Amino acid sequence: MSDETDKEQKKSSALRLRRELAEIQNSVTYGWKAITIDIRNGLKRMRKARLDYVVLSVGGSLPERDGMPRGFLGRRLPFPAQPLSMQQLNDRLRAVIDADNVRGVVFVFTGFSARLATLQNFRAAVARLRAAGKEAIVYTPYLDLAHYYAATAAKYIVAPPSAQFEVLGLYTEVTFLKDAMTRAGLEVDVVQISPYKTALDRFSQTDITPENREQLDWLLDDEYDMLTTDMAAGRGISQTEMRKLIDQAPYPVEKARDLRLIDHVAYDDQLSGWLGRMLMPAKEERSAAKAAGEDDTKPNSQPQKHQAKLKTWKESRRILIQRPRRRMRKFVGVISLEGMIVTGTSRKPPIDLPIPFIGGEAAGDQTLVGLLRRAEKLEEMAALVFHIDSGGGSALASDLIARQIELLATKKPVVVYMGNIAASGGYYVSAPAQHIMSQQATLTGSIGVITGRLNSTGLYNQLSINRVTLKRGEHAGLYRDSEPWTETEREIFHQSIIDIYGQFRNIVARNRKLTPEEVDEIGLGRVWTGRQALTHRLVDSHGDFLDAIKKAAELAALPTDDIYAIPVANLFSRSSAYTLPVTNSAQVIEELTRLLAGEELKALGGQPLLLLPYDLRFR
Repeated sequence: MSDETDKEQKKSSALRLRRELAEIQNSVTYGWKAITIDIRNGLKRMRKARLDYVVLSVGGSLPERDGMPRGFLGRRLPFPAQPLSMQQLNDRLRAVIDADNVRGVVFVFTGFSARLATLQNFRAAVARLRAAGKEAIVYTPYLDLAHYYAATAAKYIVAPPSAQFEVLGLYTEVTFLKDAMTRAGLEVDVVQISPYKTALDRFSQTDITPENREQLDWLLDDEYDMLTTDMAAGRGISQTEMRKLIDQAPYPVEKARDLRLIDHVAYDDQLSGWLGRMLMPAKEERSAAKAAGEDDTKPNSQPQKHQAKLKTWKESRRILIQRPRRRMRKFVGVISLEGMIVTGTSRKPPIDLPIPFIGGEAAGDQTLVGLLRRAEKLEEMAALVFHIDSGGGSALASDLIARQIELLATKKPVVVYMGNIAASGGYYVSAPAQHIMSQQATLTGSIGVITGRLNSTGLYNQLSINRVTLKRGEHAGLYRDSEPWTETEREIFHQSIIDIYGQFRNIVARNRKLTPEEVDEIGLGRVWTGRQALTHRLVDSHGDFLDAIKKAAELAALPTDDIYAIPVANLFSRSSAYTLPVTNSAQVIEELTRLLAGEELKALGGQPLLLLPYDLRFR
């Protein structure tokens, strides 16, 4: 037996022993935890600890995952609290589902800034709660489209007397800056793969093109159909009736109640009395209603003995009956790609600037590739969920990230979970995964390439600024902004995006089992909702993040029944240092220049872009 074989056998034996010890430790830990939980549950039952409803405040952008934990200094500085995430909300709802001493949840809406796919995730979480036999009640001062859509997932909707029903439908507008930029002496030259790749139309067009209008129409049609279908189902009426009621809005809140659009009108301090009466037998309910004078809006009008027991999450945690679950040694890793895809390192500014190409969150290929390579080395990581919420960006950066996903997917299952947006470059990095899951309202597709270059000659002339340029090399000034493109330069850029589109199309065709011609029919810049993308075979299924975790566990052959808790680990990059590939034979990638916030438009000028034309939001 050679020394090399002997070393391999010893290494294999050591690895097997380490796994066996880990399993023993896991079993002991679970056993002790189960005993501890049983003791605590016994004490709670002895004290007859119970409540009727847990009160959860919900609002903001509802990010999918928790952010990176703050360090020692960050926890001591007066930074605002991190927003409530869907991860936290699902964890809390799971605790409510497990507890047999609580009836359900009262959601108090504090103002959403979340987009449609995120609100579909919220609705999925509420549906999971109700399917488990728990009640869901929404109290909302806001009755616009976003809040009402989320609220109709619950059994009951309550609003204060001062609210107004303002679900008015969908509305969008597109602003074109070409004429204004011309007056300022600025022009943008654009080369695009097709008329549907409209990411730079706002700078290069004076009005909406037929293709842009057609694309917006099919997106709005599908979103409106989803919204009205779900809201109608939630209120137990037909979609036709729901659309008719929307067309006749706005309404005073009392009329909305009479039309069965909501269930009750009351202030938040009167919720416990109303819910208390709902929990009573019919005879007691009639007596209570008589005593209250049938007017819930009068202070102190409800008999105190009929108050439902409501507690905040912080108070409820000590009361809820718990359920032990066996934890596995293997875990599912989660890596998030959010924001514009750029070359260099990722960054997240202290404030979000919703101005095109300026500021905002950026996902750098250097950061993501390094993190993916570190994840690949994690022995206990059974599968990866790659969470994407991006409208794309740099074609080069997208390709480098996609290449690393492709390598990782040959060793471990990779499930892409699309958030609100995973289009253009966001779809490019998704294509190599074994399974792609989106929400029905996710914006995706936009398979195409575009490039543009700013020409500031007119501005400099207006300011009487004289620029003198010298060059060596025929195309040394290819990315200059001092002159418009020549025909030769335009052809160079055109050929560049043709080549990159061919590469994009091939990656999609190979991984999605489509022909290049089939990709063209649904690609060439066309944007789709997740529901349309499923029909076009660009995604494999619909679901929320918990569904994506379950799918990853299934692909990794991990148990997914309710006895087990699937460990999930959010993976973050704490270093921007270059990470060598797992295989030593891979080429060394040159470190790319970081794009500074505020300079993206100039830095991306002339670069091939995989960029979504727009981001549809609604309020």
